[in-house]
Amino acid sequence: QFQLQESGPGLVKPSQTLSLTCTVSGGSITMNSHYWSWIRQPPGKGLEWMGDIGSSGSTYYSPSLKNRASISRDTSKNQFTLQLSSVTPSDTAVYYCARGRVLYDYGGQGTQVTVSS
Repeated sequence: QFQLQESGPGLVKPSQTLSLTCTVSGGSITMNSHYWSWIRQPPGKGLEWMGDIGSSGSTYYSPSLKNRASISRDTSKNQFTLQLSSVTPSDTAVYYCARGRVLYDYGGQGTQVTVSS
């Protein structure tokens, strides 16, 4: 049984870089050809897939983020991290990490991030 937990600051100032970490337990993020995704939900809107990192370490991003997102991993800690640069108030959302792409079978509870000065 996989468990995922997001962590990071709840408040980020405009123009700064947002950094969130997802800690995975119950299995290795390098095993079995899985994708590990970051997804967000702005207030009043639907879920938005931001990008993912595969078990091989390959990364994929949503074009809508215009090269602002970067996903990396620390296999020794079984964690993967999202960095989102040049944030604006429109990046305010609940951020989730999950296993899968399009369809997700495990996910974290989500963490609220507010972009405000």
